[in-house]
Amino acid sequence: MAYILGVDIGTSGTKTVLFSEDGTPVSSATYEYPLYTPQNGYAEQEPLDWWNASVNGIKDVISQSSVAAEEIKGIGLSGQMHGLVMLDADNKPIRRSIIWCDQRTAREVVEITDKVGADRLIEITANPAITGFTAAKIMWVKNNEPQNYEKCRHILLPKDYIRFMLTGEFATEVSDASGMQLLDIPNRCWSDEVLSKLGIDKALLAKVYESPEITGTVTKQVAELTGLKEGTPVVGGAGDNAAAAVGTGVVEDGKAFTTIGSSGVVFAHTSDIAIDKQGRVHTFCCAVPNCWHVMGVTQSAGLSLKWFRDNFAWAEMETAVSMGVDPYYLMDKEADSVPIGANRLLYLPYLNGERTPHLDPNARGVFFGLSSMHKKKDMLRAVMEGVSYSLRDCVEVMREMKINVSDMMACGGGGTSKLWRQMLADLYACPVKTTENKEGPALGAALLAAVGAGIYKSVPEACSVVIKPEKVQEPIHENIGEYERVYQMYRRLYPAMKKSFEQLAQL
Repeated sequence: MAYILGVDIGTSGTKTVLFSEDGTPVSSATYEYPLYTPQNGYAEQEPLDWWNASVNGIKDVISQSSVAAEEIKGIGLSGQMHGLVMLDADNKPIRRSIIWCDQRTAREVVEITDKVGADRLIEITANPAITGFTAAKIMWVKNNEPQNYEKCRHILLPKDYIRFMLTGEFATEVSDASGMQLLDIPNRCWSDEVLSKLGIDKALLAKVYESPEITGTVTKQVAELTGLKEGTPVVGGAGDNAAAAVGTGVVEDGKAFTTIGSSGVVFAHTSDIAIDKQGRVHTFCCAVPNCWHVMGVTQSAGLSLKWFRDNFAWAEMETAVSMGVDPYYLMDKEADSVPIGANRLLYLPYLNGERTPHLDPNARGVFFGLSSMHKKKDMLRAVMEGVSYSLRDCVEVMREMKINVSDMMACGGGGTSKLWRQMLADLYACPVKTTENKEGPALGAALLAAVGAGIYKSVPEACSVVIKPEKVQEPIHENIGEYERVYQMYRRLYPAMKKSFEQLAQL
């Protein structure tokens, strides 16, 4: 039996999981670390915190198992995307990493758009300039910390810093590099045109690989530090969403997944590149060689339900403690007692602005149609439906782009709710499934390592062996038409309020 290691460098912590070759988790460990916010809108982390968490996690999963180091045939890395790691001539971090959720780069977004051109930027990088992407962060350091930029010799993404520490190699792979806004997405290589127009030296960037390719091997020093065998291959791996796609089997045309975490993501695989000229969805290279994925994002998905719980569901939280259940379980029961349409109450889930299909930081949450007849449970149902409508918006953009979305997986905290999965199945008019294995990105990274190590011939083959559906929610035919009527009303609300959102932001 061969074994594979998946290391997922997340925002709150790093999760390391040791799997057998059939995808069964053998042992796992998670180490958390802080997030620094030196100013409003800033978000930074220490790269060495990620490294220490990775080392400790690897040591733990090996010591907790009876697996010998030589039986571990490969390591795959997954990680938070878009973070900027800058190393000096001694390969030491120059400053804290500016991570994905940092919002300091509004001026740099304008600068990038002006220098490259809005349409040309989408043609090359498949996305409009966005504050969270790495290119804007590089330009911010260049503009505001010239002394640090001058010291910089290498630019890496978070998981690729861990790769460097494991192997001594400067490497990245196409899925994570896609989120830097420096990659030529159609051609899967760095864009000389974008780099030239932004004045960024290509020599600062790492070599680009496909996700299952071997990028280096574990050094002797790291082997002594962790208990791994020297020479263990480390593959390219993937950004967190691309790794989650592999971990849920979304690696062929027609397959997609919906994640309801704090934000909501609809992610669809495609063999043919498709770019939305309006920039409403992201197109990135995916973890399957020579394929792409399209991703829509709604900012406040699970966050909307958490906001409602924290502010209005105190009774449910108290009752849940006495019953020994999750408050969301009780909230599901209440929402399920309300008919589709929440008795003519609609909710726009724009608590913190929106991305897909309305790239609008000024948009805000709305209850529309509130009357004296409505109770808390109606509002609760409206929140869950509003999030589902926003995710349907993402699917509609993909269908407009001729992307087949007919086989949907559900993951994230919201994916555990049978009611929410049924809403999605009815709104998408297709089955919504969950998988037996819940490890997501760590499993996806490990399967990429299994392909690189030769255990499986391809990513789709690995997924066909390992990924098995657990629960399937079929759409209920009579519900589809009822939701459609409410959804069409929902779609009319944002355009009617757009100018009012702008004016509200100026108050």
